[in-house]
Amino acid sequence: MNPETIARLLIRCDDKPGIVAAATTFLYHHGANITELDQHSTSPSDGQLFMRLEFQTPAIDLPRAALERAFADTVAAQYQMNWRMSYAADKPRLAILVSAHDHAAMELLWRWQRGELRVDIPCVISNHEALRKAVEGFGVPFHHVPFETATRAESEAAMQKLLVEAKADFIVLARYMRILSGDFAAAWPSKIINIHHSFLPAFVGADPYRQAYERGVKIIGATAHYVTADLDQGPIIEQDVARVSHSEGIDELRRLGRDLERQVLARAVRWHVEDRIIVDGNKTVVFN
Repeated sequence: MNPETIARLLIRCDDKPGIVAAATTFLYHHGANITELDQHSTSPSDGQLFMRLEFQTPAIDLPRAALERAFADTVAAQYQMNWRMSYAADKPRLAILVSAHDHAAMELLWRWQRGELRVDIPCVISNHEALRKAVEGFGVPFHHVPFETATRAESEAAMQKLLVEAKADFIVLARYMRILSGDFAAAWPSKIINIHHSFLPAFVGADPYRQAYERGVKIIGATAHYVTADLDQGPIIEQDVARVSHSEGIDELRRLGRDLERQVLARAVRWHVEDRIIVDGNKTVVFN
């Protein structure tokens, strides 16, 4: 399928009979060819319905705005839906925040360069200069914004200015090792994705893999989540783990952890870009 002709409809509403039929019938009558349909209900009788439809647009009989107005006035109004349509042809603009660890950021840049991640990357912002050459090698602008706790407000204001100038749609913290304020997070609701090791809250602070090694853990992992004002408490998008044993040293744990972080973050970003995630309070429904 040509990705330029893909559109998506995400729906959340009280679960009632007829919703799936109403949505699919509407699209059918306007010339859409539905290629994916996923749904989840929290209760068969009085719960919430979450639904994602992906459809092809070449035969649609209305322009985008008119199609959306027609859906809003008929199906959405009838079932009091929280809904949105998006179009794969409109590549979201992803801004990356990173510190000195390069593995997560390089994974995203590499997938973007190969065309596997359908985004535009207008900038990378870092509190270190270490990755400038690597980032600029991809043809992406690199901005160094020093970030210290005492000057956090000034640093965040500088980053917000760069993000606005770059017309960023969402942000990925690709091992950005500074704590952002609640105000910064609130300005980007469900639009900041973070990646970290899955040891939290067991091994907080510096060098979690050394702490894990010293405790003799048998599983390590990684977690991608949306950032909220509560540190590392936002809705989880994706997780993965790997089994380890006494034979792995600290360096091997770190290597395995970096591999998991790259993979988990790449999946979370792709699902965000493809509108496969619906946030439900502090949880997510992910149609992957």
